[in-house]
Amino acid sequence: MPTCEDGFFEYLSSIDCSDVEVYAIPEGYVVFPKVPLMRIEGPVAVVQLLETPFLSLVNYASLVTTNAARHRLVAGKSKNLLEFGLRRAQGPDGGISASRYSYMGGFDATSNVAAGRLFGIPIRGTHSHAFVSSFMGLDEITDKALTSSDGSNKCEDFVSLVQNWLTKIQDGSSLHGTFGETSQSELAAFTSYALAFPNSFLALVDTYDVMRSGVPNFCAVALALNDMGYKAVGIRLDSGDLAYLSVETRKFFHSVEKDFGIVGFGKMNITASNDLNEETIDALNKQGHEVDAFGIGTYLVTCYAQAALGCVFKLVEINKQPRIKLSEDVTKVSIPCKKKCYRLYGKEGYPLVDIMTGEDEPGPKIGERLLCRHPFNESKRAHVVPQHVEELLKCYWPGKSSKSREELPSLHEIRARCIQHLERMRPDHMRRLNPTPYKVSVSAKLYDFIHFLWLNEAPVGELQ
Repeated sequence: MPTCEDGFFEYLSSIDCSDVEVYAIPEGYVVFPKVPLMRIEGPVAVVQLLETPFLSLVNYASLVTTNAARHRLVAGKSKNLLEFGLRRAQGPDGGISASRYSYMGGFDATSNVAAGRLFGIPIRGTHSHAFVSSFMGLDEITDKALTSSDGSNKCEDFVSLVQNWLTKIQDGSSLHGTFGETSQSELAAFTSYALAFPNSFLALVDTYDVMRSGVPNFCAVALALNDMGYKAVGIRLDSGDLAYLSVETRKFFHSVEKDFGIVGFGKMNITASNDLNEETIDALNKQGHEVDAFGIGTYLVTCYAQAALGCVFKLVEINKQPRIKLSEDVTKVSIPCKKKCYRLYGKEGYPLVDIMTGEDEPGPKIGERLLCRHPFNESKRAHVVPQHVEELLKCYWPGKSSKSREELPSLHEIRARCIQHLERMRPDHMRRLNPTPYKVSVSAKLYDFIHFLWLNEAPVGELQ
């Protein structure tokens, strides 16, 4: 038996969002619990249909961007962060989204070529272990010629040039006796890769043995490329003691620079991967390492530390009547009525507090003393004299109204905004261990109204 009348489906096919208005905090801003990320106005039936798509779009995006920003904070500004998570993401859609929002949160590049094409994110990556182990020896390389970077000459046997450099490294004054015979199949893989990509040669050096084979073989190929006017990018470490191996590799690079006078070789890029997360990067920092870039996958895109973000969609006003959702858990009590939200800055330029006011209340003014109250805790309150006031909710979909609409910035602009807003935050709010909670408040008038409505809506118990 049908559970819906035909007219209901006809209604669904006829509705649109022309009567809906959407206000949101601009993408890339730092946000805090209880402050509305979005305010949706319109016919209740239409707006209710938007709950699931809006929450689906906001929750994962905010979670991944936050996770990326946390990894950036622990890694520091000087390190390159590479998103390597596509194979571990929650399906292809999750993988594409993760690449976009990781970049927004402060990562520098992705291994996801599709995301690079769609969003203009820089692409970085290396060959696989399978590529290295697929080679048996140097005799498998049939096309051995390489033209110099400026096109002025051509090396007909690049393989021999690589072999000659490997012998020179073995006999060098600094490195003599530090390694024996290297893996010739690995050397063949590196040489073949360099012939194909002489401008972007970055080798994965841990297929067999990092210090006895991978690094020497890489250096031989890199020095041969240098003879032809190319500059190798560096190496990637994907297993083992990353702190120790990176330090030893850096010493090896400096020895090559010293022995052969190749200026800058000691600063060759070292990338590390292998299930990295905030804790392992923090541990590497404390141990001391020589890693220049981190490739992070699983823990980034799956948000392993927190699997989901709990954004909710609540009715706060209908037909100009404020509504409230109550709960025994005070953190789940909603803040009623149509609101404006502001960020108040202090004299040092840091955000001090976010404050919510009723729609009809005058906004905070620079230099004017203002009482900010915790929404639910009566004793938590403070006077603030803001030096700068920023209204947070902007109109992105005006519907049929004549309100001006905010233009959507590019991904690169949003990324820059995200980094800028993170840098504005006071350091004690951002520390990993015991951060100072950021204050979220309401105006005195809104505080009084919340508690008035709360008492009106909460049933009165009866004891017998």
